Amino acid sequence: MSEPGAEYGVASTLSVGQVVFHPDRAGYRALVSDLRQAGYTVCLDVTAVDYLTHPGRSLPAGVLAERFEVVAILLSFERRERVRVRVQVPGADPVVASLYDLHPGSEAMEREVFDMFGITFEGHPDLTRILMPEDWEGHPLRKDYAVGRIPVQFKGAPGAR
Repeated sequence: MSEPGAEYGVASTLSVGQVVFHPDRAGYRALVSDLRQAGYTVCLDVTAVDYLTHPGRSLPAGVLAERFEVVAILLSFERRERVRVRVQVPGADPVVASLYDLHPGSEAMEREVFDMFGITFEGHPDLTRILMPEDWEGHPLRKDYAVGRIPVQFKGAPGAR
């Protein structure tokens, strides 16, 4: 039997019965396009992980671990299957292609990853903050983001304005 997902020309693994693809950044969008042609027409989620303080993780041979990992979950109703796409993104250049033109529903998900992790999605139509105020500095889900930067205010408490 061939390696799961070998027909797409990228490293892949099995995790809890689900195929997980590990393309490089240059091949990320092309793989998702090929998967869309193969029937994976729904993008359920796009999220990210910051491995700054936990560099060890399971990756296939030949896939270099980076600080960030963008994870896309795709669904095929025809096959009744889900697949994951995990792409490594370096902290020094946190940029990856947008899936917006393939999966327009990924627009808000990519904005959330941008807002919380500072990962830029090239080709996104409106890459602006979605959860934090526009003038917010930093990205709260990064592992090097200072804890306790949000001042707590109690209405009516002594000393409150």
